[in-house]
Amino acid sequence: MPFGGLIRIGAFVMLGLGTGFQQGGADPRVGTWTLSAAQSSLTPANKLVIVSSKDDGVHVVMSGENHLDFTAKSDGHDSPLAGTPGFNQVRLRRVDKKQVEVTEKKDGAVVAIIRDKISPDGNELTTTTMATGRPDQVTVWIRTGGAKVPHDPFSGEWSEDLGKSRMKQGMTLKIDPVGRDGVHFAGDFSYTAHFDGKQYDLKNSRNDTVQLQAVDAHTVDAVYRRGDQITQRDRWIVSADGKQLTLTSSGTLESGQRLMEKLTFTKQ
Repeated sequence: MPFGGLIRIGAFVMLGLGTGFQQGGADPRVGTWTLSAAQSSLTPANKLVIVSSKDDGVHVVMSGENHLDFTAKSDGHDSPLAGTPGFNQVRLRRVDKKQVEVTEKKDGAVVAIIRDKISPDGNELTTTTMATGRPDQVTVWIRTGGAKVPHDPFSGEWSEDLGKSRMKQGMTLKIDPVGRDGVHFAGDFSYTAHFDGKQYDLKNSRNDTVQLQAVDAHTVDAVYRRGDQITQRDRWIVSADGKQLTLTSSGTLESGQRLMEKLTFTKQ
C-alpha cells in the first residue's frame, strides 16, 4: 500500500473526536442575551454579549443603563479592567461544562464572586452574585443568539492546506456531533464513534477499527487496528484560534515499512 493511502486512512479516522472536548472548549456563555427583569433581583444592563477571544478567553460587553466591557482568559488568572469604579480586576474559572465562576477584585481584594450557570437547553443564563455583608442577588438572562452548546474546535469542515503539507492529497474533511459523546464522519469512508475507549468499525477502509482518546481541549489521539494488529497512531492538534488543524501520523505499511507524515488543514 502506498504511503499516501496510509495517511489518508488515518486522516479520515482520526477526526472522530469533536464532542469529547466540550468541557474544555469555549466558554458556554458565548452568545447574546437579554435581561429577564421579572426573574431578576438585580437589574444591571439589559443586554449582554459574550464572544470568544483568542487564547481561550472571552470578550464581555454589557450595555444599557450600566455599561461593562472587558476581555479575560478562563485560566484562573486575574485580568485588568478599566473604567469600572467597583472593581479593576476580574478572574474567570470554568467549573464544568455549564458553569463559570467570575471573581471581581479591587486592587487585589475580592469584591464579589459570581456564579454563571447555563440551563440544560442552553437558552437561559442564571447569574448569582455573592458578596460579604449582603444577600445573594440573582440575574436571569434569556438567549437571543449564538450557540446553545459550547463550541467544539474539531467540528466543521476542513480543507488540506497544500502549502503546508508535503503529501498534497487535497483532502476535505467533515465532522458532525452525535449526541453528547459521539461523532459521525463522512468522507472517502465513514464511521460513527464515541469517546468511551471502545473500538468502532470503519466502513470502506483498509483499517478495521478505531479507538479514540481526548488528550486535552485541542488535542486528540487515535489508534487504528487491522484485525488485532495496531497499524497506525495519529495525533491531531487544533490551533488556539480554531482555524488550523495539524495531523502527525505514524504507521506501518503492509510491507512492514515504518512511516511518519504531517498534514495541515484549515477550517472552512
